Amino acid sequence: MTSVDLNADMGESFGPWIMGQDAALLEVVTSANIACGFHAGDPDVMATTMQSARDNGVGIGAHPGFADLQGFGRQRMKLPDRSLRHLVQYQLGAALGMARACGAEVRHLKLHGALSNMTSEDAAMARICYEAALQVAPEIIVMVLAGTAQQRVVEELGCAWAGEIFADRAYNPDATLVDRSQPGAVIHDAEFAAKRIVAMVEAGAILPEVGDPIPTAVDTICLHGDGATALQIARAVRAGLEAAGITVQKFAGRRGAYAP
Repeated sequence: MTSVDLNADMGESFGPWIMGQDAALLEVVTSANIACGFHAGDPDVMATTMQSARDNGVGIGAHPGFADLQGFGRQRMKLPDRSLRHLVQYQLGAALGMARACGAEVRHLKLHGALSNMTSEDAAMARICYEAALQVAPEIIVMVLAGTAQQRVVEELGCAWAGEIFADRAYNPDATLVDRSQPGAVIHDAEFAAKRIVAMVEAGAILPEVGDPIPTAVDTICLHGDGATALQIARAVRAGLEAAGITVQKFAGRRGAYAP
């Protein structure tokens, strides 16, 4: 039986400024990546989102990013290794504390935005981030961009990990995401997104817009929470997966090298 997790980035509102449709998405997804206050979110939003995820039986993840509120964490930054390590540890620590306070737990970590994209290309940078997180929470499941340098690093580290693919983003031939500045980088057609994701899950591979299929671990599917069509895509993807006989449930995590 094939199964897959659905995750969404959320908790990205700030004070009275609302971002996304978190409450509705939490009825569709099985894992939530909750902003830790650097690229988006604030303590009240983090607490409320974690409580809602707990009440919906949704797995909670810390979602650290660059300290870039204005750019929503999507502007690339160059930090000293020490600062990068502390950036991840500070945000993960906040997530762990807030989850404990509301009777929940943080079960996974997923890097956000530019931080994620840079570490998908740079193994040394990915290693700094993941080793930093594992120093704080050794048993945490690291969610990685499947087929990239992130995956290679967690395979080498021997930590628990889950491979992620994207429902609403176009792929380059090397399994990295097409830059948001490029035409067609973000997918808005819910029906197209659903058919595409079912095909990838059934193939056990990323199907880039140009190039050959890339066999990889497909443990979880990302549905960005901040887009205008996010909820529509989430519902269509879940319906498409279930219609294809694919079970939607929280990922368990895996260790070691992926073997097709």
